Formats: sequence, C-alpha cells, structure tokens
Amino acid sequence: MRPFRSWVGVVLLLVAACSPKTVSFSSKPEQPAMAAGLDTLTTSSDTTKAPSLLARAALTKEQEKKAKEQEKASQRKPKKKKNVFLGEPIKKGYTKSGPKGKNQVIEIFYYLKNFQQPNAYAPARYYFNQRKGKIFKASGELDPANDKVLHGPYKKLQGGKVVETGFYAVGTRHLRWEKYNKENILLSKTHYEMGFPRDAVITYYDGEQKHVKEVVPYENGKLEGDYVRFLENGQRDWDGQFENGKKVGEWSKYWGFRNRRRYVYQYGETGYDPEITQPELLREYNRNAVLIYEKDKLDKRGQPDLSRPGAKN
Repeated sequence: MRPFRSWVGVVLLLVAACSPKTVSFSSKPEQPAMAAGLDTLTTSSDTTKAPSLLARAALTKEQEKKAKEQEKASQRKPKKKKNVFLGEPIKKGYTKSGPKGKNQVIEIFYYLKNFQQPNAYAPARYYFNQRKGKIFKASGELDPANDKVLHGPYKKLQGGKVVETGFYAVGTRHLRWEKYNKENILLSKTHYEMGFPRDAVITYYDGEQKHVKEVVPYENGKLEGDYVRFLENGQRDWDGQFENGKKVGEWSKYWGFRNRRRYVYQYGETGYDPEITQPELLREYNRNAVLIYEKDKLDKRGQPDLSRPGAKN
C-alpha cells in the first residue's frame, strides 16, 4: 500500500506545479493606478499631446478667471486717453507766427471742449480765434462759434527755445507763469489764481466784495502782471499789463458801456527796456465800436458816424 500512496502524492504534486494560477504567499497584490495617486489621464499616451489639460487642472477658478480677463484685454485695442484739466475736457491746439528760423514763434495750448464765458471781473481773459488762427486778449464777451476759451497747459517757443510757460483756467491765467530769455535765463515768475495775481491788491466798491474796483498786480513787491480798473456800473475803465514795474504792451481805455474800447495805446515791448512815459496811440473806436483811427493806416476822426441809424453822408 505504501507504493500506491507515494505514487498518488507524486501525481498531485505534478498537477499543482502545472496549474496556471500559481499563488505565492510572498507576492503583493497589484495596486490600481488611482490608489497610487495617479490620474489615468496623465498615464495615457494620448494626453502627452495635450498639456493644456494639465495646466487647466492645476488652475483655481479665480486664476482661470483672471487668465481669461487678461487674454480678452490683450485682444482689445488700447483706448485713447482723454485730455482733462481741472475736471473739464480739453483739446490741443497750436499756432505759428513770424518767418521761419530763429524769429518764428510757436504757441502750444489747450482750450475748453465745451464753451464757457470767462469771469467778467478777471483782469485778463484769453481765447483762440480759429478763423484768424491767433490768440487774443478779450475785450468783451466771446463768440461761442469762433472763440475757443484757453484752458490747460501753455508753452511759447521762439526759434525752438521756450520763452514762456504757464496754465490757463477758463480763459484766465492760473498757477505759475514763467518767462525766459533766449539764453534760458528766468526773467519773471508770477503766480495767479483764476486770473488774479496771487499778491495783487484788490479794491471793491462794496463791503461784500462782489463789485471789483481795481486790481493792482504785485510780485515780490514789484508791479508785475495784468492790471484792470472797473467803473461802478461793472464796466471796464482801463486794462493793461505790467512787467518789471513798467507798463508794457497794449493798454486799453473803454467807453464805459458794453465793455467797448475807445483808445488802445502802445507801451514798450518789455519791462527790461527803458520805460516809455508817453505811449503811442494805436487805434481809436467810436461809441458804436467802429474803428475810426489806426496808426499809419486809417484816420476818420471828425467825420460823421455813418454806422448810426439815420446817419447821412
């Protein structure tokens, strides 16, 4: 019996050795990919060609939103910056005068996009007339159709060199104004507050200080800047400009109604030249604002005013 049992045992051992499901107690079961912390997408050969999937998976919602906004912003056309000065929209302009070369004068300025009348009591008010292409000092109310009220930075160049800089505010000089000679040496510096020199002596007709009588400009104890005198009815009487303590440029005398000029006198071009005590009459107007005299060009003084209704030749 022992030989038979030995043979049976050998057969059983051979069957177990040939079994396709061999189990080893020392082996470890295979771990699924997700259990190892791996994403099946990252192990797939197809995803190696799509890195954007990995990048998006790594972004938070906030980061993804920001990235989209940046992408849209890069596709937009850059918007032009709007020119604004003291809260008012402005436009840029320039004008040239004189022959080309060292004596040519270029003025670069800005004006109000939306028209406003300057303060009637301001010593001087400035505007650019588009039809004439020139900056003027106002003598009365401005024309909204043709007159552009200066507002913003201003620069004047002569022969390519800066000779004057400053700011305008609703047609009046504002903040610091500086003048230079051609050697870039500072000649004068004046501070304004909406047309009124900072150190000006201002007198009034009333105690409430609403009706201005006279504005006498001073800078460091010296007459410097725009001067104006009003009548008690609020109309202009005289206006002009001081420089280095002297009257310079054009000075105007008014009729006393509708701010109409009567006489225009000419003083020296600069306050650094010898003072002119006897000014020259440049122009004269009648009560109807008609020019009746202009130096070396016209003289109708003493003739009947044909501009009046019913006037005869």
